[in-house]
Amino acid sequence: MIPTEDASARKREIEDKLKQEQETLSFIRESLEKSDQLTKGMVSILSSFESRLMQLENSIIPVHKQTENLQRLQENVDKTLSCLDHVISYYHVAKDTDKIIREGPAGRLDEYLACIAKIQKAVEYFQDNNPDSPELNTVKARFEKGKELLEAEFRSLLTRYSKPVPPVLILDAIGGDEDMEVQEDVTLEHLPEAVLQDIICISAWLVEYGRNQDFMNVYFQVRSSQLDRSIKGLKEHFRKNSATSAIHSPAVQTKRKETPTKKPPKRPGTIRKAQNLLKQYSQHGLDGKKGSNLTPLEGKDDVLDIEIDSYIHCISAFVKLAQSEYALLTEIIPEHHQKKTFDSLIQEALDNLMLDGDGIVSAARRAIMRHDYSAVLTIFPILRHLKQTKPDFDATLQGTAASTKNKLPDLITSMETIGAKALEEFADSIKNDPDKEYNMPKDGTVHELTSNAILFLQQLLDFQETAGAMLASQESSLSASNYSSEFSRRLLSTYIYKVLGNLQLNLSNKAKVYEDPALRAIFLHNNYNYILKSLEKSELIQLVAVTHKKVEGLYRELIEQEIQNYQRSWLKVTEHLTERNIPAFQPGTKLKDKERQIIKDKFKGFNDGLEELCRIQQGWAVPDKEQRDAIRQAEKRLVSEAYRAFLQRCANISFTKNPEKYHRYSTEQVEEMLDRLFDTSA
Repeated sequence: MIPTEDASARKREIEDKLKQEQETLSFIRESLEKSDQLTKGMVSILSSFESRLMQLENSIIPVHKQTENLQRLQENVDKTLSCLDHVISYYHVAKDTDKIIREGPAGRLDEYLACIAKIQKAVEYFQDNNPDSPELNTVKARFEKGKELLEAEFRSLLTRYSKPVPPVLILDAIGGDEDMEVQEDVTLEHLPEAVLQDIICISAWLVEYGRNQDFMNVYFQVRSSQLDRSIKGLKEHFRKNSATSAIHSPAVQTKRKETPTKKPPKRPGTIRKAQNLLKQYSQHGLDGKKGSNLTPLEGKDDVLDIEIDSYIHCISAFVKLAQSEYALLTEIIPEHHQKKTFDSLIQEALDNLMLDGDGIVSAARRAIMRHDYSAVLTIFPILRHLKQTKPDFDATLQGTAASTKNKLPDLITSMETIGAKALEEFADSIKNDPDKEYNMPKDGTVHELTSNAILFLQQLLDFQETAGAMLASQESSLSASNYSSEFSRRLLSTYIYKVLGNLQLNLSNKAKVYEDPALRAIFLHNNYNYILKSLEKSELIQLVAVTHKKVEGLYRELIEQEIQNYQRSWLKVTEHLTERNIPAFQPGTKLKDKERQIIKDKFKGFNDGLEELCRIQQGWAVPDKEQRDAIRQAEKRLVSEAYRAFLQRCANISFTKNPEKYHRYSTEQVEEMLDRLFDTSA
């Protein structure tokens, strides 16, 4: 059973909770009623707002659309005005650019090109939109005027700043000063950098917009003239400087820190020796005719020397300058026009060089017709240089017309042909040189034909490859590219042997002019000895030995043979000293008159023969001291021994009352007389 108090308390607690719950329920109901009221109010407000918004939208949308249309119209108006301004500007281009166009591009190329660009756009506009308008003709005329002035500026800049390259700078560039310890690379600066950039800019515009190639013709004409003038200036430089003067002038347009004092350029080959040979030929000639004295010829040969040097250096200068011109051209001329323009550019200078070369060939041809075969020596150094330069020449002219590339090979062929002709005719002239008595040396010394021929052959040593190639070029069975240097050397060896053979044959014929066999022998001895010594002193002996190894022994045999022929002349002296016809006798025996006369005749014959031969042969010449002494010693030994033996046999013979009349000379005196053989000063 639950106590009554607890139940009452529990009841009160439940009643209190119930009361609270009822109060809460009443509050909730009141809140719901207020919420319903608020919801209805909100719905009413939203309905009113929606109604008003719809009214506003109905009012604003038409206004918005109208405003949008107005904005579009405004934009169209602005664009139309902008287009009108742009179009109107084309109508004003001619007027706006008139002053700049008339004044030309000089000094303000960028501004000028900007004006040309405006004019070009105006031309394009009128062509597209109003091709019949007079304004099109106006701007076209202005554009053509602008292009014309640009072309004029191109010509002006090119002409004004294109200067011939100074000779000293050219010599530096081609290595003319070979004595410099270090050869510097010399840059040929044809145009100032700023001017070059303007020219390049104008060229690019003319190519892209001008659509005119006339400026390329202007370019090659101007640069062609400068190239030719540069080479002519170098040629004139050589003419103004003597062969021994220093070549020195200020180097202009050079990037080198300083230009050293120039020394005389080295002679190509041995031109000076060739000059001496030319003098000898001019003085005597192979036909024996005397020429003018040497005084004026020296000046003439100096000129020839310088002309040869000049031509050789001009060939090298052409290659170097042409290479430099091509490098410059590639910066200015469009690529597909470069080879053709370069071909045109070099023609004048190249033609002049080839013309000079043809002149050298013609001069040599005329000289050969006059039988002056020494003229071939002027061709040797030039031909050698041309062949050495040919690889660089071919590389430089790569891409040019065949007619251009063939000019140097054609000149080389001409020189080889005329050179070979001169060599062959020279050999024939040695063989056929006439035997003229007045041209023979009275003292039997070396004939001028021998000295000239040997000197000529010695020049070939300095140009062996060139001379051999000349001879090989005439071999019909070979092409120019098929013969080797060894083959050429063998041909040259054979040629020299042929000349020596012709010379020996001619000397043998010439010697017949001498009536005295002894003088004939001395003459041949001197000439053969001179030939042999000349061969030995130079490399000729080795060159001849390539095909004829016994040539040295051959000449020694000839020399010894002529010495023996000469010694026979003394037999008519020594034959008086032989025992033949000398009577047998006993000491103290008296000789018969006939026997005494025999001994007297022997003494007289010996004395007269000795005196006559010594007198005659004293005026003869044996230029080689070694040979002269050897011949004297041989004769002294032969004659003095025979004379001494003769005197001993006759010592105890009384064959005359006046022995001093017959015994004129002692053995020592005879030897002294023989020591004066071949001594014109005695």
